[in-house]
Amino acid sequence: MDKPLTHTTDFFEDGSLESGKMMGRSLVNRLLTALCIVLSFAAMIPLGSILYLVVKNGLPLLSPSVFTSLPPAAGMTGGGFGNAVVGTCIMVGLGLAMSVLPAVLAAIFICEYSPNGRLAGAVRFVAKLLTGIPSIICGVFAFAAVVTVTGEFSALAGGVALAVLMLPTILLTSEQALLGVQKAYREASYGLGATRFQTIFRVVLPDALPAILTGVMLAVARAAGETAPLIFTALFSQFWMSSLMEPTASLSVLIYNFSTMPFEYQVKMAWTASLVLVCLVTAVNVTAQLVFAKKH
Repeated sequence: MDKPLTHTTDFFEDGSLESGKMMGRSLVNRLLTALCIVLSFAAMIPLGSILYLVVKNGLPLLSPSVFTSLPPAAGMTGGGFGNAVVGTCIMVGLGLAMSVLPAVLAAIFICEYSPNGRLAGAVRFVAKLLTGIPSIICGVFAFAAVVTVTGEFSALAGGVALAVLMLPTILLTSEQALLGVQKAYREASYGLGATRFQTIFRVVLPDALPAILTGVMLAVARAAGETAPLIFTALFSQFWMSSLMEPTASLSVLIYNFSTMPFEYQVKMAWTASLVLVCLVTAVNVTAQLVFAKKH
């Protein structure tokens, strides 16, 4: 209990003391805020440096013809990497088609139907374990499961490898998105007589969709830049793809191949392909966020 004020000087002394404490807290708050801002900018330095290098080295060769031409042979100039752009889009699309639905349904099961069950715990454990597995292992798995069965490197095998990579990321982010939906929404839906299925697909999923979409975009960004799994599965091709069951070019493998060549033009082309890959991932991410935000 506070000591009663018995004299005018006590009032002024206590008032000045409280004022001093408030000023001290305000100063600490400002210092910590400034420190957070400085550290935030410091965390952006590596990203800014990478973007600067990619833009600086990739812009000189960037032109519309690189999207319509085939890669040049070793030591030759000209050409582009249109087949690699198409191959990357197709294989990432295949990976999304094979991973999004199973991952979201699994997240719904472990969040809405059996959050504390043994199966849900096992699914979470396996998903977290998969996120830590090197991507080359996923490539070896797809090689054994698809390439050795079909007898040839293909875009389909590359899509399977990318799907294995994207699955745990989408599952775990979808689980967190569903957990973030307020419990009151579910209770209100049940109170209006909706079934669990109706509550999940008409109330919970629409509210969790932004976060789920963020997870999907993270998975796309990771898959589009993977090289090792595609070397084991899709290999590479100098030509336009005509079927899903043939070796297919991709931007990441092209960047790897060209950057290791002892020819200056091929190295510059690798920088340009890096710039295109970054722009593609950024454009897909921003477009998806804008489209969804409008619908939401």
